[in-house]
Amino acid sequence: FFSPRSSTCQLSESARFDVQCDSTNLSADPSSSSSGIPDPECLANVGFAVSDESLMPAACVSSDFPKFDHSSCTYGHLHDNGFSGIIEKHRRHIRSHDMMFSPVPISLSSYQQSSYDVYIGLHGRKPSLLRFTNWLRAELEVQGMSCFVSDRARFRNSRKHGRIERAMDASSFGVLILTKKSFRNPYTIEELRFFSSKKNLVPIYFDLNMGDCLVRDIVEKRGELWEKHGGELWISYGGLEKEWKEAVNGLVRADAWKLEAMEGCWRDCILRAVTYLAMRLGRRSVVDRLTKWREKVDKEEFPFPRNENFIGRKKELSELEFILFGDISGESERDYFELKARSKRKHLTIGWSKSRSLEERRRECNWENGSRKGKEPVIWKESEKEIEMQSTERQRYHRPRSSGRNSRRKRPAKFIYGKGIACVTGDSGIGKTELLLEFAYRYHQRYKMVLWIGGESRYIRQNYLNLWSFLDVDVRVENGIDKRRMKSFEEQEEAAISRVRKELMRNIPFLVVIDNLESEKDWWDQKFVMDLLPRFGGETHILISTRLPRVMNLEPLKLSYLSGVEAMSLMQGSVKDYPIAEIDVLRVIEEKVGRLTLGLAIVGAILSELPINPSRLLDTINRLPSRDFSWSGREAHSLRKNTFLLQLFEVCFSIFDHSDGPRSLATRMVQVSGWFAPAAIPVSLLALAAHKIPEKHKGARFWRKLLRSLTCGFSSCYSKRFESEASSMLLRFNLARSSTKEGYIHFNKVIRMYARRRGVTGVSHAMVQAVVSHASLSHHSEHIWAVCFLLFRFGNDPTVVELRVSELLYIVKEVILPLAIRTFMVFSRCSAALELLRLCTDALEAADQAFVTPVEKWLDRSLCWGPIRTNAQLNPCLWQELALTRATVLETRAKLMLRGGQFDIGDDLIRKAIFIRNSISGEDHPDTVSARETLSKLTRLLANVQAHTS
Repeated sequence: FFSPRSSTCQLSESARFDVQCDSTNLSADPSSSSSGIPDPECLANVGFAVSDESLMPAACVSSDFPKFDHSSCTYGHLHDNGFSGIIEKHRRHIRSHDMMFSPVPISLSSYQQSSYDVYIGLHGRKPSLLRFTNWLRAELEVQGMSCFVSDRARFRNSRKHGRIERAMDASSFGVLILTKKSFRNPYTIEELRFFSSKKNLVPIYFDLNMGDCLVRDIVEKRGELWEKHGGELWISYGGLEKEWKEAVNGLVRADAWKLEAMEGCWRDCILRAVTYLAMRLGRRSVVDRLTKWREKVDKEEFPFPRNENFIGRKKELSELEFILFGDISGESERDYFELKARSKRKHLTIGWSKSRSLEERRRECNWENGSRKGKEPVIWKESEKEIEMQSTERQRYHRPRSSGRNSRRKRPAKFIYGKGIACVTGDSGIGKTELLLEFAYRYHQRYKMVLWIGGESRYIRQNYLNLWSFLDVDVRVENGIDKRRMKSFEEQEEAAISRVRKELMRNIPFLVVIDNLESEKDWWDQKFVMDLLPRFGGETHILISTRLPRVMNLEPLKLSYLSGVEAMSLMQGSVKDYPIAEIDVLRVIEEKVGRLTLGLAIVGAILSELPINPSRLLDTINRLPSRDFSWSGREAHSLRKNTFLLQLFEVCFSIFDHSDGPRSLATRMVQVSGWFAPAAIPVSLLALAAHKIPEKHKGARFWRKLLRSLTCGFSSCYSKRFESEASSMLLRFNLARSSTKEGYIHFNKVIRMYARRRGVTGVSHAMVQAVVSHASLSHHSEHIWAVCFLLFRFGNDPTVVELRVSELLYIVKEVILPLAIRTFMVFSRCSAALELLRLCTDALEAADQAFVTPVEKWLDRSLCWGPIRTNAQLNPCLWQELALTRATVLETRAKLMLRGGQFDIGDDLIRKAIFIRNSISGEDHPDTVSARETLSKLTRLLANVQAHTS
């Protein structure tokens, strides 16, 4: 551990503290983390004077880690390449703050840990080196291996060096992170000799190759690397040549590890190091756990495969890297063009919402970064209520006192560099998802994992909680019936979200990508999406794409159109030898399609797949009549003004119909895709829904059914072939994109919106039938939720699909009840599950009311000559099943109310269920008896609450 040193912060030699250990469930609060390398922001203004040995800095004390003797260093000078004014200014700003707090170690308790699994030695203050070391140490500790981290060159006290040397001797393995500057550091040379002699040296070559570290090459300055950093390096610190050469030659004996942390392999290097160390330490369970996790990540990390034909966006990619990391290195530095300097806010106050748990607020560190006088300094504030970002409603800007005509209105914050949050905005179809996907693939080795979340407002919370399988977090609802205080539904939902957020707030870096964020507020409870995210400025980075003009008061990176050369390359596809006249036609098509990347890609696909030139394609598009739709909403604005793009879609549909007939499966798959959830769709499920779309001509439908019955033995083989051909056609023409899940495809929202408007009658009903009959609750829950949105009146939305009573009963028993229970119990989404069951109850009550309403049927009156009867009398079995299903839903709601402490509502619901079951099944029926037991439990708990409150 270490602490900042400033004029107001001096630590006594006798200051001591103990750090407790919990290797399986580590603290995720950065302010209580045992990080050997805390964030520079979190150390910048921690000022305190230690006069009492019991006074410990909050940023360095943890109750969740082993008792370590950690001595480390904070972020130092950033590497200067001097290629851009804004980057150089940013680095000078960081250096100015770094010089204000040099670290000094904290003296440890006399009761020290007797041994360590791993000693980690490093030298240097480069941010990338410290980030790598921080990640390595946190990963080792998560897997239960105790660590000791030290940069010995930062200490001058012999007593501290003595303790570090004892820790080296007590460590099972010595992991030394070697850079090109390590070989001129006497302490690194001493560590190399020490661990080589004990045969437990584990070298990690950081930005080096193992073959570069040869004594002759270093001494003779051979190669571009050692021309500047080589030579007789032992002279620089007054050492002996023999000892230096002996230390460097010792690396040859440790070449079995072969751990090289180059720019694009951080993740692989760290996971290999942790796996090897766990194997050597006999932790077989750790190896098995990492192997299973890695297999899962390899299959499910990215939603889409990488676009091998990605064009342009070099400047945007480099700018995103600069915004997230605060620096640019490697190839991105050469690709960075004309990054314009943007003015920064002098005072930015950004905070968390009130919904954050009190425990997390209490643990947050209080810090504030001062700045020197200079050009546009930035003052960051972070406290219990003010952390990084603040959504629009909660942000309070203080107007200047002068209320005159010339007083300016303060504008939201602009780009924030190095804080780990970036946002990209642009029109639908311009390529936001492609940009985020390319960034994630390009820099995924800098993160333990890329966590991709769909940002649609109805699904974002469920998508966020789905991360539990990757983070190994339990988000199930807690059983609080036997506890003294029962948590409310809101508290249980917040606890589940907090557990996921806690994992993302470790010192392990993740990249959270929120694609297509529709709103800053969650659709279900109008809470801010920011409440889901970890605090900004930590190791985890947040990358957002949206059509909103601004998110969380942060000005997004506005994504512009492709350049003329890039757009032409995208449209030409595989044909590169068009005459000049055709090139001019392509430029006309580019302008007509709105220069949207989606439209350009479709044009390129058509020209590549068909023997057609641009002139003929343009003429075909112009001759197609444009459909007249009543567009509404912000999302439809781009479609309303871009009719040429919609005509381009119609050209694709005409091609499909010309290829497979007037009822092309590919066309119907596009039509039905608009009613599915905004997620990857199984091709088999999509094709099944497409087959269920009713035909216009009944005769053709009859003959098709007859033909299908005659060829039933071959239908499955043919259907799979047709499904494969239709999905392949959609992918080739860029109307859909492939998914990393085998057998799944994904549709752009623009295409889904147009398909929903274009679809014929019965398409939504076909989708409901396909999902209800073949969807799996564990694999297709988002599409089952889409069915629920079509069946029930959520919010102000109308009911889209009307079902017969028999269909409704089947869906309630086989789909709705399992979905609600799973949503409540597994993901702690109490409000969504209860709302679904409430709307289901309303639908059942409406159907029951229709059953008991008298009906007039000509056949009934003519034969019976009696009073007009009801549907319940005409179909008594169906009516009884409807009533019992309603009782089951009421009982389920009552049991769920029991878990949230709403005993009065649960009591009313269970009494209704008992009344129905008494009337139909009788008092002695097992279901009635079970309902009475639930009622007795509710009555007892309700009486206890009333007695306690009185």
